Parts: sequence; structure tokens; C-alpha cells
Amino acid sequence: MIYWIRHATVDDLAFARDLTCRNMLRYYIDHDLLWQDEAFDAGWQSRENWIVLQGETPIGFFSLSQDARALYIRELQIAQAWHGRGAGSWCIDQVIEMARQARRPALRLTVFENNPAQELYARKGLHRVGRDECFIRMQLDLSTAVR
Repeated sequence: MIYWIRHATVDDLAFARDLTCRNMLRYYIDHDLLWQDEAFDAGWQSRENWIVLQGETPIGFFSLSQDARALYIRELQIAQAWHGRGAGSWCIDQVIEMARQARRPALRLTVFENNPAQELYARKGLHRVGRDECFIRMQLDLSTAVR
């Protein structure tokens, strides 16, 4: 499959919010957390958001933030119909390259402890660096040299 990304626009917010709610609601329920559209929307406004496409079809998105220590994946969501087709792996590769280009020393993310996506992250080289309640914190240490 050939995927590509484009910067998200305000018009992509509803797609991203709905996809995240569909993909993550079971984890919120499992951990007795409350999904709030307003909280998602507030996070969206403060992050760098990318839409993942296959052809002209949006199939997912990822949201990033960064500081001097790391590039952070705040969201990585792929539509269920596209799971297992390499889109998530491809996205991680894109973000690793973005982290290298930005000369960040690490890539970091947080994942629900019962989310099987952590297996993908581990295959991509991220390792567990901590726990917070129902979350696993993962990190990939990067050379600051750009490939």
C-alpha cells in the first residue's frame, strides 16, 4: 500500500475526533475514564496534526508536539478497516524521520496498558520507560544526526 500525509486543517477535526472516539472508547470504558469531545478539540488546537491518506481517502491521522527533549506522538489513529495493512507502521516511520529532522533526542508516546498497539511500537524500537495509572510510557532514543 502507498500512503501519504498532509497537514490537517480545521475541516479535519470532526473526522479525527470521531475516529479517535471509535478507536479508543473501549479503553476509556475499561479504565473508567470519561471521553470528552471538548478535551479532544482543545488538544487538537495545540498540536501539529497530520492526516494519513491512501489515495484520496483519509484513513487516519497523527498528532504531534515537541520540546527540546523529544517529539511526542499525542495521537496515532488508523481506521479499523485499515488495521493490519502497514499504515500504523508507516506512520511511525514518518514520525521517526520527523524527529530526526527536528534533531530531537527521543520519540515518546503514551499508550493504554491493554492496547495491543504497544506491540507495534516495540517492533519499531520504542521501549517502556514508565507507567502512569493505566498507561505505559514508551520512548525511542534517537541520534541527533540526520540520516
